[in-house]
Amino acid sequence: MTAVDLTAPAERVPRVLLPTAEQVVLLQAVRSYPSVSLLLTTTPAPVMTTDDARSLRRLAAQAAHRLRSEGLPEADAVRSALDLQVDAATTGATSAAVAVFAGRSTATTVHLPVSVRDRVVVDPTFATRDLVRALHRTPRHVVLLLSGREARLLDGVAGTLRPAVRGSFPLRNGRERASQAARPKLQEADTAAFLRSVDRALGAYLRLHPAPLVVAGPDKLVAAFVRSSANVGRLAGTVAANVATAPLPELSARIAPVLERYLLSRQGEALSLLERRAGASRVVSGMQSAWLAARRERPEMLAVEQGLFYPARLSSDGDLLLPASDVEHPDVVDDAVDELIELVLDRGGWVALVDDGALADHEGVALTLRAD
Repeated sequence: MTAVDLTAPAERVPRVLLPTAEQVVLLQAVRSYPSVSLLLTTTPAPVMTTDDARSLRRLAAQAAHRLRSEGLPEADAVRSALDLQVDAATTGATSAAVAVFAGRSTATTVHLPVSVRDRVVVDPTFATRDLVRALHRTPRHVVLLLSGREARLLDGVAGTLRPAVRGSFPLRNGRERASQAARPKLQEADTAAFLRSVDRALGAYLRLHPAPLVVAGPDKLVAAFVRSSANVGRLAGTVAANVATAPLPELSARIAPVLERYLLSRQGEALSLLERRAGASRVVSGMQSAWLAARRERPEMLAVEQGLFYPARLSSDGDLLLPASDVEHPDVVDDAVDELIELVLDRGGWVALVDDGALADHEGVALTLRAD
């Protein structure tokens, strides 16, 4: 369990819209050539810096050149949509990276809390791997705010916190005694009863909305809740906070390190799962084998090194990946890793993006398969 003190000042960063799971799913559903993706690491700022704006326009020019060279009838419309997105992005706030998407019927800009490899992708699908990585970096989570008088529940989505819209929260402690010193035993019993009611309400919510849990509040109260709770199986960590006065943006900033460490533990979970499945001969290694298995078998978990990129051509039946070096050719999928991630997610598996070198024995990618 990880604890973070909320007494330190929160880092001030520009407020930008980060990707949501729904947005990623919608972008992954687009199947239309040409679908243009621009990915650029940026400096967090209230307005995009001059250097970043220049770099983004350079990427857009590369994309426009590719579209012109292919002479597609849709090229002009896609270029116009791309220019509009780039113009808007260069005058707005930035975070760690920006992703600009433009196609026949879809055009949008997404800001990311993680840096990216700067690139242009022109494919039948958008390049969403970094969006998936951002969701893993800031996964949906639930934050329980505890005080002696009240318990509130928040949903954490894409780096922001908002009150849970369903369930029994907020809960008031109707038994709280006015004088704790006069009747400490009664006060202790009242607190224990209140925490039990909070835990029941939390359990009901998590059964319908499963997610990692962060508990925030005074140290002693949080420790008492964690000791007695039946719903801390996915406890990401705790934060020490005066939840009656802490602003939600500050809470969100302090929760971020807790989630970061939680995700590192998930990498360990993925590598442990690989080891167990290898003993049962249920692991497929390498891009070509993982691609075929993801299409033909029942994928369970895909582990991919964050720095792995794999330009490739697909066979006519879609089952085989052929490595390619001529990335700008229309027949080449700029990064088949994106396609593999989307395929595994579509088929009900989960994805773990791990440190480079962690899968050296698996050529950078490994897929575990469900038992029949």
